[in-house]
Amino acid sequence: MTGADVLDVSRDALLTMLIVAGPLMLVALVVGLGIGLFQALTQIQEMTLTFVPKMITMVLVFLLLAPFMGRMLGGLMERIAERIVSG
Repeated sequence: MTGADVLDVSRDALLTMLIVAGPLMLVALVVGLGIGLFQALTQIQEMTLTFVPKMITMVLVFLLLAPFMGRMLGGLMERIAERIVSG
């Protein structure tokens, strides 16, 4: 495996990681911003108010996107296995 191959596999893995983790991180950002705005407007400073809704939405989004994430990670594994087999 040459240096170019290593860079190709690394780039592919990083891009796949961003595509897989991006939606979850985006949802966490939006929910956190919404809760922060709500807390600032109402002056409620309860710690569980930030944690519980974010966890619930993250679990729901993960359940919705799990098949997509599995396909993306499976595709990455297939591409890496093809590179290993082809030499």
